Amino acid sequence: MNDEPVVRAVDARKAYDGTVALDGVSLDVREGEVFGLIGPNGAGKTTLVRALTGTAAAEGRLELFGTPARASDRSRLGLLPQEFGPPERLTARELVAYYGGLYDGSRPVDDVLADVGLADDADTWYEKLSGGQKRRACVATALVNDPDLLFLDEPTTGIDPVGRRSLWGLVESLADGGVTVFLTSHSMEEVERLADRVGLLRDGELVAAGTPAELVADHGGPARLVVAGPEAAAGAEPLRAAGFAVEVGADELVLGDVSPDDLGDAVTALADAGVGYESLTWTEPTLEDVYLRLTGETFEGTATPGASAVAGAVGTEAGTERPDNPEADDGAATAEADR
Repeated sequence: MNDEPVVRAVDARKAYDGTVALDGVSLDVREGEVFGLIGPNGAGKTTLVRALTGTAAAEGRLELFGTPARASDRSRLGLLPQEFGPPERLTARELVAYYGGLYDGSRPVDDVLADVGLADDADTWYEKLSGGQKRRACVATALVNDPDLLFLDEPTTGIDPVGRRSLWGLVESLADGGVTVFLTSHSMEEVERLADRVGLLRDGELVAAGTPAELVADHGGPARLVVAGPEAAAGAEPLRAAGFAVEVGADELVLGDVSPDDLGDAVTALADAGVGYESLTWTEPTLEDVYLRLTGETFEGTATPGASAVAGAVGTEAGTERPDNPEADDGAATAEADR
């Protein structure tokens, strides 16, 4: 593996009408690495992708393969924008063939369609495909030139769970073959499965970066016990009297820094106070806890026990998102990326 980064951003900055979208972002991505970028809507994820791929101007040093991003060899890149609206009266095969024709060399169209699970729908018009199939077809357009560097902005949006896992396997095989992947996602499961390293953007700043294990160790917080049920709040004071640190959420209590040896004491305190509960859940910190503690928001599509209490406790520390960020939907301006 080459020691030089395939992707490099140094002090990347971008503002829209005076509103800061990127505020001094610096990061490197190495050959064959899958880098996952997460953050709330409007944090700057799509702006950073556009800046790195040269489809939007930004200040700072932005390089691909050691070359300024806007002057890089486009044939080595694959780009799947967050929003992509190809001609609807083309079949999936015609669509991928069209994008393949933009390059001097490209992969066989049927092979690419098979990779994304569209072999049986190759001759269906794009407008007749389901939402998930359309997204697969869009993924295929980013793969047809056999890229060395692949940017995927929310790649599995609208794809069913089976198709999502199939595409995850494809990304893993591409990375195993040396392709570098820069991924943004609102699926924590996707990030945990695919990313070698993860960066978290908040209000245009890269507030944390590292391997999932490093981020959990640095920012995930302690193990916790979640007491859930309509009567759970009544247990807050008895548990505090027993020596536990307690946060109150929606129909749940979160006891921080609880070891397995402490579980019996918590159960006894609740029983002695006559407090009923529906469930007790002991969890070690995860990447979602990192996201929660650094943004004050729960990750989309998740329902982690204790999230409501933790969000209330850390929201002020994490800060709030600028309400007038022009990326309020994190990429509405990217309907048609330069290909």
